[in-house]
Amino acid sequence: MNTCVTCGRELHPERAKKYDYCMSRECQEKNARPLTMVAVGVNKAAEQYMILDERTQEELASGKYHDQRRGLFGTSPASSPSPAPAPAKAPRAAGKARPRPAARTPARPPWSRSQEKLALLYNEQGLRPDEIAAKLGLSRYVVTQIILGARGRGKL
Repeated sequence: MNTCVTCGRELHPERAKKYDYCMSRECQEKNARPLTMVAVGVNKAAEQYMILDERTQEELASGKYHDQRRGLFGTSPASSPSPAPAPAKAPRAAGKARPRPAARTPARPPWSRSQEKLALLYNEQGLRPDEIAAKLGLSRYVVTQIILGARGRGKL
């Protein structure tokens, strides 16, 4: 029968399989060692937590666990793949300002303001988009876009 290394009490057979000390507070405070946990990236959505023991250290060092976001875990910085070097910047001439990118203007719709007003009036009167399109000389698609745009802006 196994006994506790601290107090000499008899250990339960199942406890004796993993531990050599009993469950008393004094024995646990003296013998218990904290476990080191490590987070291993398994996929983009989750990480797996493992107890860091010799086997886990070997698996990490061999590159078994690979995180798609960050590269390999457990490898030294020298052996991990380095990012591609940034392209060299051309030197600027002294006194010349960098050109500013052009401000983007919103694309103009393919209908006029008066066509939009008429299309919305005809829509309120109950005409279908194909009937409105025939009256205004626009495509049914454009008339539908006018109506949907007005609904999105809260004008209908």
